[in-house]
Amino acid sequence: MSTYMPKAADLEAKGFRKWYVLDAEGQSLGRVAAEAATLLRGKHKPTFAPHADCGDFVIIINCAKAVLTGKKLQQKKYYRHTGYIGHLKETGYDKLMSERPEFAMQLAVKGMLPDTTLGRKALTRCKFFKDADHPHQAQQPEARTIAK
Repeated sequence: MSTYMPKAADLEAKGFRKWYVLDAEGQSLGRVAAEAATLLRGKHKPTFAPHADCGDFVIIINCAKAVLTGKKLQQKKYYRHTGYIGHLKETGYDKLMSERPEFAMQLAVKGMLPDTTLGRKALTRCKFFKDADHPHQAQQPEARTIAK
């Protein structure tokens, strides 16, 4: 018996990629991000291959209502560098979650994807929304529950 290798024609077939909706309301930020990363990579499919881009589209709604457990809201920091010497900027997650919750969720999902071209391409298939409204009803997304 040989190992299954997905072909390019199989991956580009019409209807191959499904759309899923994840509701982050009341859920831990990390659990939602982990489920999204699994769907984006395609690891939930029996035809998964680590070298092929076989993931699905993911819509994450209610990012502003995601929860950070413990003292992460006060202690966790987001760091970025401007490019100038000594210009390391830090932002607390309390401020980040109140002003840009979609970006906080995007950082969590990005951290769970591989640092390769496949990971970067997978992140473009993930859509983040602050509240429950999203413009992707025409794709008929399937609701996906997250285990607690």
